[in-house]
Amino acid sequence: MTTLPASIRVFERGWLSSNNVLLIDDACAALVDTGYASHAPQTLALVQQTLGMRPLDLIVNTHLHSDHCGGNALLQTTWPCRTLIPASEADTVRDWDETRLSFRATAQTCERFRFTGTIAPGSQLRLGGLDWQVLGAPGHDPHSLMLYCAHERILISADALWENGFGVIFPELEGESGFAEQQAVLDAIARLDVRVVIPGHGAPFTTVEQALERAFSRVAWLRGDPVRNAKNALKVLIVFKLLEVRAMSFDTLLDMLDSAAVMRAAASMLKPRSEWPPLVSEIIGELAVASGPLRVDGSRIVARDA
Repeated sequence: MTTLPASIRVFERGWLSSNNVLLIDDACAALVDTGYASHAPQTLALVQQTLGMRPLDLIVNTHLHSDHCGGNALLQTTWPCRTLIPASEADTVRDWDETRLSFRATAQTCERFRFTGTIAPGSQLRLGGLDWQVLGAPGHDPHSLMLYCAHERILISADALWENGFGVIFPELEGESGFAEQQAVLDAIARLDVRVVIPGHGAPFTTVEQALERAFSRVAWLRGDPVRNAKNALKVLIVFKLLEVRAMSFDTLLDMLDSAAVMRAAASMLKPRSEWPPLVSEIIGELAVASGPLRVDGSRIVARDA
């Protein structure tokens, strides 16, 4: 059984929202990552149920993908909480530069939010009565961070390490380096003394060595043929969108591949544009197997009930 200090509560979420980690001490109630925009009311309810009459004082974002910061705006409207984001994203958020933010490029949404401060590798935070070191975690996202508590040997790993893998290596889709950075992050985690990992998705786990073995194997597999990363990315982004909107026509999905830059880049690595219709049909077929997340209903693609 995975045990955590009483000052830490983990709200394990589903596909659309990252886990939320609530850390409470006498001085501060802080939430690490806030889930996706469409689930923001649920995030708010979970936090309110736990805090009661006490306000949320602080939001900390490990990175700014929509499933990790989509609840920021609603929480900021509810409480005058401080918000810390990765320092390397400060100008992008301050200007709300939609060409640099990932939301439009992935066909996802995020309501504009503000920030009051930044964190970077080497920063120190006091959360839940514990001291946390901020560590860099590029690979999945160049700006991503992790939090490590040496005293309790706990790692909040975001999407750098899950029990079975890690997040899509997005930089590689647009010709930038990502596999090497992911390898380096896994090497860095392996050097830490970690008892419990709180991942961005999935339950907290203690089988850290086995998780690292699986992750190292996956990096090697992806590096062996980068097309594998592109296909995985396209599948993940399609499923994410379908779980949000619940149903979509094939034609709408094809249009989305054209308009969302990250999806377009992934599809272009797989096939020339003239071959996207059969490519999408093939991918949907793989996702619509009996145990898959999607099903086909005539000309529509439909998300299965959770």
